[in-house]
This record gives sequence, C-alpha cells and structure tokens, in this order.
Amino acid sequence: MTAGPTSRRRRVRLTLRMRLTLVYGGLFIVSGLLLLGATAVLVGERLPRVISLIATSPDTLPPAPSELDQKVRIVQPDGTKTLPPGEAKQFITERESNVRDATRSSLLTYGGIALVMVSATAVGLGWLIAGRVLAPLHRVTETARRISRAPDRSLHERIALRGAGDEVKELADTFDTMIQRLGQSFEGQRRFVANASHELRTPLTLGRALVEVAMHRRNASPDLVQLGETLLEINTRHEKLINGLLLLARSDQELAEHSPVDLADVVSHVVAHAAAEAADAQVTLHQEPWEAPTCGDPVLLERLAQNLVENGIRHNTGENRFVRVSSRTISGDRVELQVSNSGPLIAPYDIPGLFEPFRRLNTDRLVTAKGVGLGLSIVASVVHAHGGTVAAHPRPEGGLIVTITLPYHALLGNDWVPQNA
Repeated sequence: MTAGPTSRRRRVRLTLRMRLTLVYGGLFIVSGLLLLGATAVLVGERLPRVISLIATSPDTLPPAPSELDQKVRIVQPDGTKTLPPGEAKQFITERESNVRDATRSSLLTYGGIALVMVSATAVGLGWLIAGRVLAPLHRVTETARRISRAPDRSLHERIALRGAGDEVKELADTFDTMIQRLGQSFEGQRRFVANASHELRTPLTLGRALVEVAMHRRNASPDLVQLGETLLEINTRHEKLINGLLLLARSDQELAEHSPVDLADVVSHVVAHAAAEAADAQVTLHQEPWEAPTCGDPVLLERLAQNLVENGIRHNTGENRFVRVSSRTISGDRVELQVSNSGPLIAPYDIPGLFEPFRRLNTDRLVTAKGVGLGLSIVASVVHAHGGTVAAHPRPEGGLIVTITLPYHALLGNDWVPQNA
C-alpha cells in the first residue's frame, strides 16, 4: 500500500527555527530583487541619450557646408568613422541602445551575484539568530520531555528560566507553576490513598479477630460458624483491596530501592509459589526463565509477575488450561517478561480498560469475585515506575498475552550498570 498525500506531508517536518529562517531569507531576497529591479530602471533612465561625439577641433572641422551636408565624422575610442548624416544618426542610436543594454545587463548580473552572496549571508545569520531566540523554548521542551519520561513520575524539576520578562520567560514561568500544582495534586492524592489504606487496615484486623473468636467458641452454633466464614471471606477480600491500594500508591511514588534483579529468578520463584493454586484450578504452568537482568525494586517486580500469573490462573477456562511465563533479553538494551494464558475470548477494544483500577472483563462486583480489580493496574504502575512498557493483546484461541519490557542492566564485577553506560 502506497502512502497517501497526507502521509507524505507528515514526513516533511519543518521546525519553527527553519520556518523563521525561511521567512527571514524570503523577505530579504524579495526585497533585494525589488531593489535590484528599481535600480536597473533608474540607471537606465539616467543614462545619457548621446554617447558618440562629432569632432569639433580645428584640425577635424568639416570642410565646406556643402560637404557637411554629405558626411559626418564620428570619433570613437577604436577609431574615426565618416558617415552620411542618416547613417550617422542610426549608428549613434544603435550605439546608445547597445550601451544601455550592456549597462543594464552588467548591473543585473553583478547585482544578482551580490544579492545571492548577501542573501546566503542573511539566511545564515537568520538561522543563528533564530536558534538564539528559540533556545529558551528548546529548554522548555527538553524539561517537559524529561519530566514526561521520568520513570519515577517525579515533578520536582523546574525550568527556572532567567532573563528579561519577555513572552518566552512568561511561558516558562507558567509551565513551572503548572508543574508545581500538578506535583502538589499528585502528592496529595498519594498521601490520601496511603493514609486511608493504613487507617482501614486496623478495623479490618480487629474485625477479623472478633469474628474468629466468636466462631471458635464451644457453644457456637453451625449458623454462627457459617456466618463467620462468610464474614471472614468478605474481610479477606477487603484486606486484599487495601493491600492493593497500598501497593498501587507505593508504585506510583519514586523508587526507594534500586537493586539488581534477574527476571529469570523472579519467574522461577513466582511459578513455584503459584504451583498449588494452579493445581487446584487444574491449570498447567510452563516456565522459560532465560536470563534477563534488570534493576529496580525486587518486591515490586516480584509482585508484578505474581499478579500476571495469578490473573492468568484465576481467569482461565477451557479444557487444556495453561499459563506460560518466560523471560529473556532482547535488543541488547531491553529485557522482556511475557505471560500468556488460555481463557475466554477477549475483544481487542476491551484490553485498555483491564489496566484501569477496579475494571474487569465483566461488570461483576459480587463478593465472590475472583479479584478486586487492581492486579493489572498495579502491573502497569510498577512497569511505569521502572521505565518500562506494557503491552497486551488477545490470543486467537482465547486468553491474553501480556508483554513487559524493562531496561537491561549488565553485571560488571559487583556493580550493576546500564548496558549503554
């Protein structure tokens, strides 16, 4: 398929600096052409009408008046000509026209050469001046790009542009103010989620203890025991929800620990830990733990893999149920963790919603739900905090394939350093 006109137009990207340079250079060239044309016209109008002289010195005076009517002597730099009056007039007119044309041609030629040289100089100076004027805008752009790509979602960096209070400085100050307000909003949200989650854990723990005491009394009736089990199940689900919120708030914050982690070890550990749950659900676990060294928070990375495996086990259907977990190094500067599982058919447009908090494939909100709807949200948050990417797409036979890519870190001696260091 050939690219259309729109695709071709998108490939040609003129920067603001280039556009300003073209505007400066274009205006200078147009002005120069107008000036050159006006000069040529004015010079042509001011040229003398007679450029040949008739000799008037005594030794060259014409003889008799009768002979003067017959011949005209014309003195030129290359010699003297004697012509009849009619031919002399034509000769002088031709010489005048030739001189005027030669003068205009020389003016246009040498003026054009001078215009090209001066225009090239003007364009070069325009490029330098435009770059100097736009340098603060480049600083604003670079700062915004660093903030957007920061793996720890840090909003502490500022442009802090110095200089005259012009429009560019006003833009930079406005950007700093916006980043400051966004940072305060995000920090307040994180503190609220963390504090609320901590405050909710205490009554849940106390409620669990009271229910267990009531259930284990000697005179507890079967109805009371059944009610206690139901309450404990509800309490367990709420505890998972609170723990998920705490982990989500933690993964949204700056990483406090950067340790060497091999995803192969994480895969082996998580698969071994999930073996019992997989056996109860009649799901076969497959693992391919190839070396995939990275750096980050080991607890968060383990929870990332654990959430993916548990999600694959709990949301699995069919006869030949399986969950396949693999890790490997790709492209020399990235590592990959991939989890695929069998299960129900998933529409591609449903996948983005699975990574939002409290979103599931269906709208089930019952107490007996298999999860609290934070598993994939935590996965996406942890991946973003480690500077990685997450992608998911459905399997044609049913189920999901989730691929995580993280920065590669190589082990040199006892120090872990990035591959591109």
